[in-house]
Amino acid sequence: MIIKIREEYDIVVARVEAKDMAKQIGFDIVDQTRIATAISELARNIIEHGGGEGVILINQIKKRDEECDEIDDEGSGRTGLEIVAMDRGPGIDDIEKAMEDGYSSGGGLGIGLGAVKRLMDEFEVWSKVGEGTRVRVVKWIRR
Repeated sequence: MIIKIREEYDIVVARVEAKDMAKQIGFDIVDQTRIATAISELARNIIEHGGGEGVILINQIKKRDEECDEIDDEGSGRTGLEIVAMDRGPGIDDIEKAMEDGYSSGGGLGIGLGAVKRLMDEFEVWSKVGEGTRVRVVKWIRR
């Protein structure tokens, strides 16, 4: 699923779509809320820091048996939700600083990238000044 992020309303759309998809594939309510919170922050960052326009991709993913320690009920590995947020904004010049709790380059009250990392099971960020930012997060269904 691809969601264009351009305005505040798109944050709500992304949050609802991610939570609905998480519920459909079997996440419990606690992890649905974690996913919705993380995607809200990523979408808000696109609007406030990413040039005001970007996209969020939401995909169900599988990890094969040989790639993981846990096996799902069908014996086919693990199921998860992958979220990728991308923009072509100014980029992040100091990713380490941006990951610190309480850091905000815009004076906002968002939870920050550090909190997004703690809410999810996998977290990757790529950014280049003048070219944009890409954040990829994954949450796996707990068994």
